Amino acid sequence: MRRATTFALAAGAALLTRRALRRRIAASPLWPMPALEEPVSGRGTRRSTITLKLAVTERTEPAEGVVRLRLAALDGCELPAWEPGAHLDLVLPSGLVRQYSLCGDPADRASYTVATRLIEDGRGGSREVHEQLQEGAELSVRGPRNRFPLVTSPAYVFVAGGIGITPVLPMIKAVEASGADWRLLYGGRSRATMPFLDEIEKLGGRVTVVPQDESGLPDLASFLADSPADAAVYCCGPDPLMDAVTAVLGPGRTPHLERFAPGAAPAGAAFEVELRRSGRTLAVPADKSLLAAVREELPGVSYSCEQGFCGTCQQRVLEGEIDHRDELLTDAERDGSMLICVSRCLGKKLVLDV
Repeated sequence: MRRATTFALAAGAALLTRRALRRRIAASPLWPMPALEEPVSGRGTRRSTITLKLAVTERTEPAEGVVRLRLAALDGCELPAWEPGAHLDLVLPSGLVRQYSLCGDPADRASYTVATRLIEDGRGGSREVHEQLQEGAELSVRGPRNRFPLVTSPAYVFVAGGIGITPVLPMIKAVEASGADWRLLYGGRSRATMPFLDEIEKLGGRVTVVPQDESGLPDLASFLADSPADAAVYCCGPDPLMDAVTAVLGPGRTPHLERFAPGAAPAGAAFEVELRRSGRTLAVPADKSLLAAVREELPGVSYSCEQGFCGTCQQRVLEGEIDHRDELLTDAERDGSMLICVSRCLGKKLVLDV
């Protein structure tokens, strides 16, 4: 009787195993390769990031070509706290993810305020904000996150260009409230195109306003030469402005910069990438990002920020040593995945689950 029971149990286990194997084979796109776990590739949202459902409660135009949006929770709940320098990821109606600095009052827990300039030859995000996000529009928002934090310093020097004033404005208010010494140089194409100019000019003699159509380009060398040697220097604006500030400061003094536009492809050694699910192996040159190489073969692979902080291009890594260059993934996530817009390979080859 005992042998019969044992035989029946073994037969039942074998039947269940065969059924499970058949299901696994049916689920695998590349049989006889065993089916892999569900990939994280190209997910539009990340479980490690807070996602909020907000509505546009107010829309204004603080300057030519600039839209300011006030966002509040659909249920009226208090929003997560933030500090000067923080930004939000806006998931736009098309699915694009764009980052915008918070420029309101951190003490206001009922709403967030962001502003964006229309970029005519941009990647489409600013146009979507300007044309589709009217009052009453609903959207998903991730964050807030802060990769441009206000450090403790005896003095501060701020340089802002155009829409780059958005993260700087709450910083100045915080520094002013603390009693610390500070100065601001605020430049733009013209007064009409410079958002929050009225508010900035009310701050008094610490502010230098330089509209280009009136005064030409700002004299960064003179402005920075007069700053205390121990002052923290913050700059946000067009890339040429940030590059100029960095050059004027010279070696040994590094400014705090805020960049949201994609930069040049991250430098590094050439390597190969195998796309396991697609059955392709690609060469990634030293001057090309992994994302760019993959999208040449698979144009549908999702991406957004191209700067390593939105998470849209996250891919599972099956083999290879990763050179992580992002600002988002946790240590646990870095153990088996990467953001292919900025990160690369430390060896000769990576294998991705895509």
